Amino acid sequence: MAKQALVIGLGRFGVSVAKELSERGVEVLGVDLDENRVRAVANVVAEAAVLDATDAEALGRLAPERRDICICALGDDSIHASILCTALLREMGGRRVIARASDSLHARILRRVGAHEVIDPLRDFGARFATHLVHEDILGELPLGPELVITEMRPGTAMIGKTLIELNLPRQAGITVVGIRTGDNGVALPKPERLLAATDVLIVVSRPGAVAKFIDGGK
Repeated sequence: MAKQALVIGLGRFGVSVAKELSERGVEVLGVDLDENRVRAVANVVAEAAVLDATDAEALGRLAPERRDICICALGDDSIHASILCTALLREMGGRRVIARASDSLHARILRRVGAHEVIDPLRDFGARFATHLVHEDILGELPLGPELVITEMRPGTAMIGKTLIELNLPRQAGITVVGIRTGDNGVALPKPERLLAATDVLIVVSRPGAVAKFIDGGK
């Protein structure tokens, strides 16, 4: 049975999330007060509805307690509404409530009213971009919660021509290689005895900051 998601707020962020989830086989119900936004996304989600998500009775009819994921993606002009909507989703038994924040204060309030996860798209993008600017070998990062992050990285000069067995990254740096991208061949499972090449891209899992620390130490 496909997972079900409720996405409230169909601005650019909400639409992007709704489309990506739909492409991954999730049954998405997209909701917004703006009829034009709802109409624009209707052909890419399972269902779309015009609805005021701060109206407890109306929101309850969407059965958030039966959805695998409830995402409050209301924008910067709807901060009060996003807080109220998030609180209602938790009150109604939302299993996993994810809310979009506009700033750190908004994020703290969202957590206090019960959001399981809070996302600040602009801050998160800024942090990832800054990391790439400072560490050119870090191509991208994806947080997996507060304790883990997936990172795409190029092997440093000291790594090229060595095997993963020789490098012993889990023990030496707290980094685990879970995949290697080689040219146009996609991502493959790492072979511990294979020599690393300058053209490889490593997909690694680690604690936040571990990869940057490792790269700095290898300079």
